[in-house]
Amino acid sequence: DSEVEELFQQRGAAGVGQGQQRLVIVHPDVKWGSRKQHLTTAELMLAEAVGLVNTLDNWTVVDTVVLSTKTPEKKRIFGKGNFQSLTEKIRQTAGITAVFVNVEHLSPLSERELEEAWGVKVLDRYSVVLHIFRCNARTKEAKLQISLAEIPLLRRSRLKNEIANLDQQGGRSKYIGGSGETLLEVQQRLLKEREMKIRTALEKLRRKRHLLRAQRKQQEFPMVSVLGYTNSGKTTLIKSLTGDSGLQPKNQLFATLDVTVHAGQLPNHMTVLYVDTIGFLSQLPHRLIDSFSATLEDIKHSDLLLHVRDVSHPETLNQKANVLNVLKNLQIPDRLIGSMIEVHNKIDLVDSYQFTDPRALPVSALGGRGLDRLKEAVEAEIVAATGKHTLALPVDLSSPQLSWLYKEAAVQDLEVNADDGSAVVKVVISAAAYGRYKKLFSGG
Repeated sequence: DSEVEELFQQRGAAGVGQGQQRLVIVHPDVKWGSRKQHLTTAELMLAEAVGLVNTLDNWTVVDTVVLSTKTPEKKRIFGKGNFQSLTEKIRQTAGITAVFVNVEHLSPLSERELEEAWGVKVLDRYSVVLHIFRCNARTKEAKLQISLAEIPLLRRSRLKNEIANLDQQGGRSKYIGGSGETLLEVQQRLLKEREMKIRTALEKLRRKRHLLRAQRKQQEFPMVSVLGYTNSGKTTLIKSLTGDSGLQPKNQLFATLDVTVHAGQLPNHMTVLYVDTIGFLSQLPHRLIDSFSATLEDIKHSDLLLHVRDVSHPETLNQKANVLNVLKNLQIPDRLIGSMIEVHNKIDLVDSYQFTDPRALPVSALGGRGLDRLKEAVEAEIVAATGKHTLALPVDLSSPQLSWLYKEAAVQDLEVNADDGSAVVKVVISAAAYGRYKKLFSGG
């Protein structure tokens, strides 16, 4: 525990403290070419960037700028004229502490050029999201995964500093103790050692998670992974399906970083485990998803996936495309993708919602609308995926048969004939328990 805290408490990769931050958000709008964003607009992408900043306490958006660019790969992203006018605007804005450039990631050279021109810290999308993760992390696993995801940014920061000091040649400022190892090499070696420690600790937690999955499988509890874009209402839906009062959903991006499991009952009284997963986001490098791969492994081992969409969001189609792309990159089995249930959430926020997709289920997780139909759909898919049987069995109430069934199966109904004392119980039972049932109920 102390080693995890020591690794996590080191300075965050974003390079900003916990104090008040006043930001200008700059969104480069690529008008044409291969880098043009599809299925979205600059205004909506800017709005998402504002939402990211507003997630953080003591962070304030002072101003926003959407600026066209033809060549976003250049060091300064924008053309000479646009960059000059942007620089003047930023320098004339009083009291700002950082500029958030709404791109996936900046190169060390670009970051240094922009910081020198603007005189404040420059952040990209990756570093802002990581800072949000850092502020929301609670468990050891989340803290380790965030620390691992920060390694590339820390390497980038060290490289940027080395670029800035290229004119300092020779002497003890460049070499450490005469060892022939440059300062950059020492820093990179220490980062490599830190990365190995984090990966070793994560592997231990991965094995523990594998053991927990094996125990659930042995107890034959079906698992339903609830996934979707960040802030689509996954946690609220799970709370409504399970009645778990311990869940406290928040209306903010990345409120859930730690995978949690919650038990609920289906209409046939079968117990299922709903897995709450981290939300997805557009324009994030694969290495961030890779850092959370141990957590996302639970998705691969599920019996069913629920894809929760916020249909009230203007970018709901783009969000769906991003989620499906992440699932593809995670190499989710085709059987899970094929049986996945799409849930249209927040229909209460849509004027005259039109149910146009027969494969999707409209619900209001907060208002409780459509949940019965969703539970029935989950039940049908789970019974098919797990090979369970629904049976009506005669039982002898004077024998241990009934208590055995309550232990082994989901008992739906029990009918007792008052005249002769005979009883019939309706159960949902697994294939393995069904095999054991044959002996017990046939006199064997």
